[in-house]
Amino acid sequence: MLLTVASTAGSVSAAGQSTSEGDWATWQKDLFGSRYAAAEHRIDARNVKNLKLKWAFAYPKTESTFVRSEPAVVGNTVYFGGSDGKFYARNAGNGAAKWEFDLKSVDPENHCADRPPNSATTCIMVWDAPTVAEGKVYFGDARGYFYALDARTGALSWSARIDTHPYATVTSSPIFYKGRVYIGVSSLENGAGRDYACCTFRGHLDSLDARTGELKWRYYTVPEPKRIGTWPSGAPMFGPSGVGVWSSPVIDPRTGTLYVGTGQNYSGSGGDVDTMLALDARTGGVRWKNQVTDSDTWRMLCWDPDPTGYCPGLAEGTANDYDIGGTPNVFVAGDRTLVGVGQKTGVYHVFDARTGEVVWRRLLGEPQANGGQGGIQWGASYDGKSLYIATYYANPGKLFAVNPANGDVRWQTPNPADGCTTGGAAQYPAICVRAHGPAASSSPGLVWEGSNDGKFRAYDAKNGQVLWTFDTIRNFTGVNGIEGMGSAITGTGGGAVISNGMVYVQSGYWPEYSTDKGHVLLAFGL
Repeated sequence: MLLTVASTAGSVSAAGQSTSEGDWATWQKDLFGSRYAAAEHRIDARNVKNLKLKWAFAYPKTESTFVRSEPAVVGNTVYFGGSDGKFYARNAGNGAAKWEFDLKSVDPENHCADRPPNSATTCIMVWDAPTVAEGKVYFGDARGYFYALDARTGALSWSARIDTHPYATVTSSPIFYKGRVYIGVSSLENGAGRDYACCTFRGHLDSLDARTGELKWRYYTVPEPKRIGTWPSGAPMFGPSGVGVWSSPVIDPRTGTLYVGTGQNYSGSGGDVDTMLALDARTGGVRWKNQVTDSDTWRMLCWDPDPTGYCPGLAEGTANDYDIGGTPNVFVAGDRTLVGVGQKTGVYHVFDARTGEVVWRRLLGEPQANGGQGGIQWGASYDGKSLYIATYYANPGKLFAVNPANGDVRWQTPNPADGCTTGGAAQYPAICVRAHGPAASSSPGLVWEGSNDGKFRAYDAKNGQVLWTFDTIRNFTGVNGIEGMGSAITGTGGGAVISNGMVYVQSGYWPEYSTDKGHVLLAFGL
């Protein structure tokens, strides 16, 4: 017997997340990471074909136009961050303004000015999704700050610079549990050039007091870097380093265990590289950990025409970037609680949630070594019956329904063959790829997934048939009075949010189809 997500709602509520079942208050949707809108009863497989665009919000044109902040919806308010360094609260039904918060109001010392040039343009923006709990909105930004705002007014309750490293960033979306928020921290240091003294960043997972921002505990994923040599440029070499926490944690409230995955080294060797961590949510103590890739040391210089001496894993063939970028799913099969997670190798791993023992593994996508653009990128969805898992660059990417008990594939649907030859993507044949970057989402009878071809699709949960498609590579006039344009649907912000008869998605991430305008948040309803 499989535990349904709906039957876990009482536990989630008891953990202190004061929202209704119809809300989508956190990237993970619930503590278990289901990404399943169990209470959705208006949109179903019979009427989804009638779904229409209700409103769009267009971001102003900035130097970086990427949108990565998947929205949260609580009651009649949708919360999301933009590429323009602002955070917004809008009416969920019609997009009317409620309030906005300017991230530049925090940090009078302007730490972005200290950021290395290759990451300065993406410094002040929200790269994760917010979590709404107990009257506050929690989120991080691309410069390593974390915020708590009053959900009703947008007033700043507190902020904290949770990492002072000049390359630190937050792509992990927070989760709220028993008065604390949990957040992972990574960095862009692996993009530094040849003359940079690489590398000194240490990935970590933090537990913060939700009322004050006080750090309760921190788990570092790698030992403190030390001088280990000299790069060919003469710059000092430090290591081990990196092992960022790119993905978002989940928590099993029945045991108080937090689960999260980690990334690759930047230099040196050691640490919890490409590892699933199971930590005590109260203390940060390790309950178990399972490393799914033995060695993985990669930085962006591995892409250079001549990476010799600057790509630490090149000689050993370990320059792969095979992060666990996916957020875990906690579920029950038979009498056993399991935790599963997708990796950029294309493997979905399932462990015994108590011991970390591998229960099953299934290769679903193609690994793309040296850059990690293949496999499973950001996460999967679980509706109490099937796991829904999408693959990225896989010639083409596919959406799978998988038996959670043993990994058997129930159905698979390739990214449609006309994805790059129809709609706005047809104008960009050199850019378009049939690949699924976002985490899958689900609601009763439906699975939702966006694509690099700019199409947003709803699939029949029974057989994988495409029931509805919307092309986002077009111009939209936003409710905020400016014009924006959709682009690829991918990254942390590309996952669908289904709440109270509406569906929301961000359109506008790599690859860019156009940068003449800012990109868009789209809201659909019947």
